Amino acid sequence: MGCDFTPGTLLRAYRSGIFPWPHGDEEDEGGSPLVLWFSPEPRCIFPLEQEPHWSRSLRRTLRIHPYEVTVDQDFAGVMHMCGETRKDATWIIPELERGYRELHRLGWAHSVEVWDTSTGERELVGGIYGVAVGGAFAGESMFHTRTDTSKIAFATLVTKLRAAGYVLFDVQVENPHLASLGCVEIPRREYLGRLDDALEVTPGPLL
Repeated sequence: MGCDFTPGTLLRAYRSGIFPWPHGDEEDEGGSPLVLWFSPEPRCIFPLEQEPHWSRSLRRTLRIHPYEVTVDQDFAGVMHMCGETRKDATWIIPELERGYRELHRLGWAHSVEVWDTSTGERELVGGIYGVAVGGAFAGESMFHTRTDTSKIAFATLVTKLRAAGYVLFDVQVENPHLASLGCVEIPRREYLGRLDDALEVTPGPLL
């Protein structure tokens, strides 16, 4: 337990297989948001070593979608929208946002953005963000305001992680949405072994 989102604390946690999960609707004894840190059993990952097997409908969407997809153009916007569009995202508290924005400024956190430009404006309609340490990427959250735009962001990130030489894509805790994208659960012991190996990898940039 604790509320310290400095870059050093966050990076040490991720290198240890631990991530913060603030309980924004609960408070500690001092009246601050209750911040818990987790290393779940089992752990959920997307298997980067395998060619992705997207559903037929997602493959079609990836071929013909009308959106612009970018990397690291609006990290703060993606993180903000993850909190705004999900009723269960009470864990994205202001202290957490500040900590991850600083990680992004230092080059440790990244985002994929999906933009709708059909009206002449550039509207952020989907995205995903997370933290990179060595050859491991920890996906934190994603959002969508148009059908399938979070899936587009996720699939784009997978493609870029594989191309850059990442070997571990941690998605933390399984849910039906992640399972439908091909994420799988593995024992924590196996995850920590994979993480140790991934920390020795130096991937290329996420272009």
